[in-house]
Amino acid sequence: MSMIDLLQILPAAFLALWAVVIVLVDLWIPEKRKSITVLLAAVGLAISLGVSISQRVQVEPAFQGMVMADQLAVFFNAFFAAAGLLSVGLAFDYLKRTENNHTEFYPLLLISVSGMMLMASASHLLMVFLALEMFSIPLYVLSAFNIRKSSSAEAGLKYFLLGAFASGFLLFGIALTFGATGTMQFTEIANIIKTGAANDVYLLLGGALMMIGLAFKIAVVPFHMWVPDVYEGAPTPTVAFMAVGTKAAGFVVLIRLFSSVFPLDILQFSTVFWVLSALTMVVGNVLALLQKNIKRMLAYSSIAHAGYMLMVLTVFSQPNLIQDGISSIVVYLMVYGIASFGTWSVVAQLERKNDEGLMLEDYAGLWKTAPAMALAMLFFMLSFTGMPLTIGLVGKLFLFRTAIAGGFGVLAVIGALASLVSAFYYMRVVMIMFMQPGEPKLSVDIWPKLIALVAALLIGGLSIFPQYLINLSGL
Repeated sequence: MSMIDLLQILPAAFLALWAVVIVLVDLWIPEKRKSITVLLAAVGLAISLGVSISQRVQVEPAFQGMVMADQLAVFFNAFFAAAGLLSVGLAFDYLKRTENNHTEFYPLLLISVSGMMLMASASHLLMVFLALEMFSIPLYVLSAFNIRKSSSAEAGLKYFLLGAFASGFLLFGIALTFGATGTMQFTEIANIIKTGAANDVYLLLGGALMMIGLAFKIAVVPFHMWVPDVYEGAPTPTVAFMAVGTKAAGFVVLIRLFSSVFPLDILQFSTVFWVLSALTMVVGNVLALLQKNIKRMLAYSSIAHAGYMLMVLTVFSQPNLIQDGISSIVVYLMVYGIASFGTWSVVAQLERKNDEGLMLEDYAGLWKTAPAMALAMLFFMLSFTGMPLTIGLVGKLFLFRTAIAGGFGVLAVIGALASLVSAFYYMRVVMIMFMQPGEPKLSVDIWPKLIALVAALLIGGLSIFPQYLINLSGL
């Protein structure tokens, strides 16, 4: 192991060690642990974010081909660190307000972020599996973190059972791929496939099973059944992190696997992605229309957004469009991440004990009691919908343009119609906030308000200057 090897995993390794430090501090200073541990978690994530931003792009794998800090990995390292930092801001006041301020939340969150970073850097199938378990196991615990709610324990159990089921698919797919090619290193698998030396049957089954395992993680129909119950029962800071981080971690591996390792022009998986994308967009948006609980509505909404991004994977069968497809997904993940964290920060402010404040009617009159939060929520809903003059439209146009360029115009039309359907339930939230009488009670927490306002400002500013968002991706 050389210093170059360590530098390629430095953001992830630092967070894992920092989580251990937080646990030790928690033991040594119990009387002040609540304020110190959250501060240490925020500092650790901020340092990791800084290291990720300044990290040099590497073109050679480290640790004997296990990981590689290429341009995609460097971007996602920063993305995951930022998501973790925002989640800490949401968690501090929320956990204290719900009388569930156990400090184990923060080291578990840091370990999960570290696992996501390793997943983004993985260049070996075994590392993909290890990283997936590293970020998933803490999330099972964080989903069941609210010990005062039976629904939280139920959410953690459901997520664990289906997560283990998905891991089984992924591991079986890895085993079949190894049997087909004799290796688990990405570049070696790709070379063997191109030379025609792989066992086609094992290879096809292995790729399909790995795709199913990852489809569970990003909540693609019909592998989405865990999402509404987990989102409803889990603590809101956990859900905010899962909604953005888990989806991004799943997509970065899908990008790696099906852009270079398993060429779609050889395996002919484009039709599968086409069907899964169409189903996910339609089912996610239609079921979201029927929800009266805002957490469940946002859960089905997140499923639909996975469908929009999955649409671009169909063009990976055309090598000349792969880079455009990757850039489209990256830009959309940033757009979705900003709006998602902003939305969950508003939800966290209205949520109270015994699941109060989670129904859509609880948002009635928000415009009068908290006009800044109502305007921020308006920005988020418009961006999710993809309305003109919002950054959400820019993100969706990137996806639709890439799909059309690849000859998948029908899928782009389905996506546009699905976005039109989403306008009904997103605008319903806006109508309730601005047009129905009521006096919703918001928490006095500072950090969720600050996150919501910053997210709204980002959406407003980037809507005017979208080129800064495109440049930020670095791809």
